Amino acid sequence: MSTDLDLDLRSIQEARDAAVSARAAQRAFMAADQAAVDRICEAMATAAFDASGRLGQLAHEETGYGVADHKRLKNEFASRDVWASIRSIPTVGLLRRDEASGVAEYGWPVGVLAALSPSTNPTSTAMFKILIAVKARNAIVVAPHPSSVRCTEETTRVMAAAGEAAGMPPGLVQCLTTVSQPGTTALMEHYATSMILATGGAGMVAAAHSVGKPALGVGPGNVPVYVDRSADVARAAADVVHSKAFDRSTICATEQTVVADAPIAVQLKQAMIAEGAHWLTREQSSHLGPQLFRSGGLLDARFVGRSPQEIGELAGIDVPTDARILVADLEGVGPEYPLSREKLTTVLGFVVEDGWRAGCERSIELLRFGGDGHSLVIHATDQDVIHAFGMEKPAFRILVNTWGTFGAIGGTTGLMPSMTLAPGGIGGAVVSDNITVQHVLNIKRVAFETARPPAAAWGDGVPTAAATVPAPALTGSAPMPPTATSRAAGGARSERPSAAPQRPFDLGRRADDPQLVASIRRRVIAKLEGS
Repeated sequence: MSTDLDLDLRSIQEARDAAVSARAAQRAFMAADQAAVDRICEAMATAAFDASGRLGQLAHEETGYGVADHKRLKNEFASRDVWASIRSIPTVGLLRRDEASGVAEYGWPVGVLAALSPSTNPTSTAMFKILIAVKARNAIVVAPHPSSVRCTEETTRVMAAAGEAAGMPPGLVQCLTTVSQPGTTALMEHYATSMILATGGAGMVAAAHSVGKPALGVGPGNVPVYVDRSADVARAAADVVHSKAFDRSTICATEQTVVADAPIAVQLKQAMIAEGAHWLTREQSSHLGPQLFRSGGLLDARFVGRSPQEIGELAGIDVPTDARILVADLEGVGPEYPLSREKLTTVLGFVVEDGWRAGCERSIELLRFGGDGHSLVIHATDQDVIHAFGMEKPAFRILVNTWGTFGAIGGTTGLMPSMTLAPGGIGGAVVSDNITVQHVLNIKRVAFETARPPAAAWGDGVPTAAATVPAPALTGSAPMPPTATSRAAGGARSERPSAAPQRPFDLGRRADDPQLVASIRRRVIAKLEGS
């Protein structure tokens, strides 16, 4: 490609070429069986896991965000744990069949996936998306953030090389290397692109949803953590501080504001300080807020994923060397209280409310201020309180007595392991799940007849001889249609009529009605004479 062209033009052309070549590779990959797909994914997951430390270090060096060893842990999760969660899921050929309903399901790929990767979790997000894409026989083109191109490209290269050595078609897994916003937009809009996986800033996610292609996107995670009077306070304090400090708060499900129940608020604060939380004075908080956020509420990139000491140096605030996170008491929630926003750095808000009902309302207020649909953490042992939070909060991940960081992504909970957490309709997404292989796998359904059409649907309302003929017998070893017995065994579907119903037509006349019998006889004779 000519280097005389502007960056955006070179980026656009690279995106176009990648989409076309990825589609060709994906069409070739359609012939792969389940064993081949799994062998390729296993090889890629192993290669990514083995390179987790090196790639984590590369991500930290390139972006300046977070902690290299924490990025290693995220890479190990996104390779080993994600693959373990989807390894046994069938994606090729006949997936399942329901003898009761008479439906057989077959896996079919979506096509070419355009995968936007953020600068906060560049390598782990690329690993995760590559694995779920290829498991479903899709092609994938990763579009990295401009500040994390090298580490994302290297991650993709490692996995593609391992996959191709195991039999994957060349070009099935790719990464853009000449990156610009017009180039990423060209990839998303390209005719060969079938779906967009959007993980990144609000602007790019919004752009992904506006190009006219199916898109699975994330949303901001202004995650409240409510600590109830029934909680194990010391344990909750440790969880909150260390979760917030992990990789310098670059996971979108990290705790953003503590909502402390009044009776245990002082105890909680003392326990958090013992774990390494440093409380800012009111003056320091007022000074930090306007520096942390630009006009419009965007977090200044200089502060993303930084240590408390780095934040103190940038903002001109004295911070002790042993501080793990900074905590600011909040007087309210909203634009006039900037530290009540989502903060992808080691700054945490803190508010006190008396009772779980007041804590519930404050948590909802925080979610609605930039975190609708995402996640919420609760520390409590009172099951009624936990149930109330599950019922009432506009968040699709309610994490109980665990870290927000690892809990939401499925590392310390039973949620599906994922690096893309969808916030549902209230958060601007089409689903509310932890995105995984099922979301990038199309399902074809072969449906056998289980009941003859109703009488009124047959022409002039007079049944033909064919109306009562059961479905023809099938041969071979493919899925068979349900029998009356198998439907009955299915429970919920047992009330449906069989393919040869005892009373196929009820026209309001008796079965021995002479006119009805004569009509049926005429139709049968006409059918036989015409054959």
